[in-house]
Amino acid sequence: MKTVTGRVTIDGDDDLQSFLDSLRRVGTDHDVLVQAFDARYIAGSAHLESALAHAKRSMERGENVADDLAVEVLCYAAGRRQIDRAMELGLGTGEQSVIVLIDGEREAAAAEGVAELVSAGSVAPSEERLTDFFGITRAERAATTGTLTDLVLERVALLDVEK
Repeated sequence: MKTVTGRVTIDGDDDLQSFLDSLRRVGTDHDVLVQAFDARYIAGSAHLESALAHAKRSMERGENVADDLAVEVLCYAAGRRQIDRAMELGLGTGEQSVIVLIDGEREAAAAEGVAELVSAGSVAPSEERLTDFFGITRAERAATTGTLTDLVLERVALLDVEK
């Protein structure tokens, strides 16, 4: 797995569709999985690695919610079975930070293609967005020695239990 991070400005729905089509083309051209996320909802590379591993295992076992591995990864990253709810982790319009997950044998070449679509810029998760989206309370955080990332990873893993 590789990731490309940076910033994108998406002016409207047509621009969003064009950007997503460009990502899809990179994935198709290099025969790799490509999935973009709003970086504010991603608790680091461990979050994406866990989502990818769970999604692959789910597809192998025939327990998947989505027909497409990229969408299954999105569901696991969101800790949600509902694809519509999981889409909140995706991109929208406006200027935003982005993390693009790439997985496959030619991921290095694909990462170069994705990097051409993304501007350099800082990306960081939003603690507020993570706690709100994943329903992580202050009491839960106080009751554990784990980090916020650990609690998000728990939500990713719990999706298997909810199926």
